[in-house]
Amino acid sequence: MIYLGADHGGFSFKEKIKEFLSELKVEYQDLGNLKFEPNDDFPDFALAVANKVAEINGKGILVCTNGEGMCIVANKIKGIRAVSPVTKKAALRSREDLDSNILCLGEHILSFRDAKKIIKIWLETDFFPADRYIRRINKIKKIEE
Repeated sequence: MIYLGADHGGFSFKEKIKEFLSELKVEYQDLGNLKFEPNDDFPDFALAVANKVAEINGKGILVCTNGEGMCIVANKIKGIRAVSPVTKKAALRSREDLDSNILCLGEHILSFRDAKKIIKIWLETDFFPADRYIRRINKIKKIEE
């Protein structure tokens, strides 16, 4: 299950992502915004997705204008490792090395064609549990405490 969230700046991307996830046969739950609201605020949706992902040790995708605001908010939640890659390689490494659990995208930064490539590789890549990666993630967890 992938948890989705977007503000007005990422709403149309989120709707396309839902279609793309359906094509990939990936289950998702949309945590909002459920309709286009030009005055909504990204922290509300980032928090909803991050809390859900942290609660169930799942994954999420957040979209706003540039992806960074969502990423900042999501990373405030204990257990979240949100990333905003703009290349396939960065997406791959964020999963292999960092075990990222939230992907943040910018609708005004990426073409949807590129976003689909990033989403696909992020979803298909598993964490590579090398000792150094585990050690580093444990240090992040210690900081959160």
